[in-house]
Amino acid sequence: MLGLDGVTVVAAHADENGSPMLALVTACQDARHCPGRGQRASRSSGLVTTTPRDLPLAGRPTLLRWTKRRWECRNPACDRRSFTESLPAIPARSGLTSRLRASAGAAVADAGRTVLQSARDHELSWPVVNAAFVAHAQAVRPQATPSVKHLGIDETRRGRAKFRLVLGPDGADVWEVVADRWHVGFCDLTGGAGLLGQVEGRTAPSVSEWIEAQAAQWRAGVKAVAIDMCTVFKAAVTTSLPHAVLVVDRFHIVQLANNAVTEVRRRVTLTQRGRRGRKGNREWELRNRLTRAASRMHADHLDPMVDDLKALPKNIGEPILAAWNVKEDLRDLLDLHGTNPTRQQIGQLLTRFYESAAASGLPEMERLATAVNTWWPQILAGITTGITNAASEGINRAIKTDARCAYGYRNPADQRLRAHCATTRRSRGHLTAHPSGPHGQPREHSTP
Repeated sequence: MLGLDGVTVVAAHADENGSPMLALVTACQDARHCPGRGQRASRSSGLVTTTPRDLPLAGRPTLLRWTKRRWECRNPACDRRSFTESLPAIPARSGLTSRLRASAGAAVADAGRTVLQSARDHELSWPVVNAAFVAHAQAVRPQATPSVKHLGIDETRRGRAKFRLVLGPDGADVWEVVADRWHVGFCDLTGGAGLLGQVEGRTAPSVSEWIEAQAAQWRAGVKAVAIDMCTVFKAAVTTSLPHAVLVVDRFHIVQLANNAVTEVRRRVTLTQRGRRGRKGNREWELRNRLTRAASRMHADHLDPMVDDLKALPKNIGEPILAAWNVKEDLRDLLDLHGTNPTRQQIGQLLTRFYESAAASGLPEMERLATAVNTWWPQILAGITTGITNAASEGINRAIKTDARCAYGYRNPADQRLRAHCATTRRSRGHLTAHPSGPHGQPREHSTP
């Protein structure tokens, strides 16, 4: 009932605090074999008593007292003259049972706790728990990268950039980047494998190096790669996965369009009012509505917003309204995502967007149209295939949340290991299933 293989409880009583105290003796004959040569010992040189720490029993701290023998090794080729009994459940020279150490490591890797939280819960030191986590994480990580059909690539910042003042070529002081920490992550968009790996540095060679380090069969199985509008990722994918379809995620296109509308609003406000927008300026008060999709706005909000923009001075309201219309034309085009549109539908909405951007006469909208034209093959691939990079964004959010809980990291290797465990818990079956509700998941029933 204790669950420690190789030992037998011969006595049990409670101490003054009510905690169980268990006396153990060795019950496994294999413990008599010498760890050096494996020869069975026949001569004992006395008894040794140890007190290994174990998990709580019925919610109470358990005190173990293990009485074991010291054996003499008679093999002349063995460097050991004597040894004490040891078991896989209670290793030699360890004050902890294997299951206590494994529980502390699993709490970090599978339960989402920080190393410090697990150390406090198990009453262990930080280095012991961190070593247990590393051992557990390396054991549960797959030996080979899981095969994927749709690959997502995205970056996340690891800490803040560091700068220093140096002497420039013209003799003036300039700021030089000392460390710009970025992690580029690769994730499975459809198979549920989560984070596949990370590399340090947001460069095309580092991304290509990770891809080319995978097996040829793995690379051949990648049919599509989803990225944001990053030329670094585009160059790496084009070089290392030339057969894969490159897709630009529509979220970043909408984000670019919203930023363009915000730039127009800020520019006309600064030009006409001579200052930044503030409370009392209607265009500033409508800043959040301007970046929302019209299809998701209620008529009670949409119609008054248009009327308020028309009521503003002509030099302020007209440019903002024109920029908003261009943004909405682009959103209408992107709303075809995953609907199996025809080429005629795509062509009509794309032409309308280009015409409205040109008719607006706004430099911000012209730059937006240029960006769309530059990335149009990848944008079209996203519209026709329905592939999105949302899974990568969700993984980045989990990575940042884990880093905030740990108050940051100093070791990049440990951070990548923590990020991998934090983002693959669902695939490893360590997230709570919801039996009911809108996000309900079926319970797993054990077969009789």
